[in-house]
Amino acid sequence: MLKKTKWLALIVVLISASLAGAQTVEPIMYDTPIVRVKDVARVLGVRDNQIYGLGLVVGLQGTGDGAGSRANIQMIANMLEGFGISVSANDLRMRNIAAVTVTADLPSSLRSGDRIDVTVSSIGDARSLQGGLLLQTPLQAANGQIFAVAQGSVSIGGFVVRGGGGGAQVNHATVGTIPNGAIVERELMKDDLANDGQISLVLFEPDFTTASRLAKVVNDVYGETLASAYDQSTVDIMVPEEYLSNLVGFIAELEELPIRPDVNARVVINERTGTVVMGASVRVATVAVSHGNLKVQVKNELVVSQPPSLSGGSTVVGQASTLDVDEEHSQFTVLGGAPNVQDLVDALNAVGATPRDIIAILQAIKAAGALFGELVII
Repeated sequence: MLKKTKWLALIVVLISASLAGAQTVEPIMYDTPIVRVKDVARVLGVRDNQIYGLGLVVGLQGTGDGAGSRANIQMIANMLEGFGISVSANDLRMRNIAAVTVTADLPSSLRSGDRIDVTVSSIGDARSLQGGLLLQTPLQAANGQIFAVAQGSVSIGGFVVRGGGGGAQVNHATVGTIPNGAIVERELMKDDLANDGQISLVLFEPDFTTASRLAKVVNDVYGETLASAYDQSTVDIMVPEEYLSNLVGFIAELEELPIRPDVNARVVINERTGTVVMGASVRVATVAVSHGNLKVQVKNELVVSQPPSLSGGSTVVGQASTLDVDEEHSQFTVLGGAPNVQDLVDALNAVGATPRDIIAILQAIKAAGALFGELVII
């Protein structure tokens, strides 16, 4: 029997310092890239809308909904009724048809006649949508109005094969897509980009520092106090008079302005895969980490006891156990004051930590209050 126990011991060293006089506070600059405004913000009013519908996928080779699913049967009966054919739903048995939901995102920039991709998902007990054809399906928004119509061959990017008591499957066979499978029939009502001569930019990642920098960049370029940060996610910008008749051109210029966004100190951990991602602004206070392995191995062996000849005894089979304890050389490393993420990673690698060990170390450092940043576990 083999037991392997890993232990981590953390000793936090508290350092106190006294300041003799007042010092000038300077902002800490991290190595964040300079990007375009369009990469960190969007114009308020420019957004996508979700549309959906219920439809039928036909042409399946016996992999459609079974008798226990009545949705496809009733939908087929209703469709036949529309063609003047009266058939009772109780008389239909169709394994070549599957009831599905059809979903899509409709951007506000599309016009009538444009095409969009749709996703088709089974809502019954169909085994596969492979080779199926989606019949014409109206797609509506939350208000019940129809904005697009979908139809076409379903692509699942895989297959399902069964036979002889066995089978094989590649990818998910009950969800597929139809590239350019829907035609836009009605355009979305667009909001005015400029309300009372003002537009608003919304940050993808709300942050007070980034919002303040964005307003400053706009004011520095146009030489006026056009921009002001409303909150941590919204920056309001007055449109200059010379751009009132060319609002698109003004927005295009704003999107190309350079900005250095601020980022939160964050460590993201995926315990399932052992993945650790650390931001450049993550800092660790002075902390000592001890890492070692203790291996305990127990061996059981059979021992035969043979009595002397003519002694009248009997052969006895027994069991002997041996215990072997092996403790690897423990390593003690001090982490602290790391100027960047690379130094932190190098320090953790110095103690021979695997990705999963690093996860445990970071969690313990955070619990000790020595990790300055947000620890996100997904």
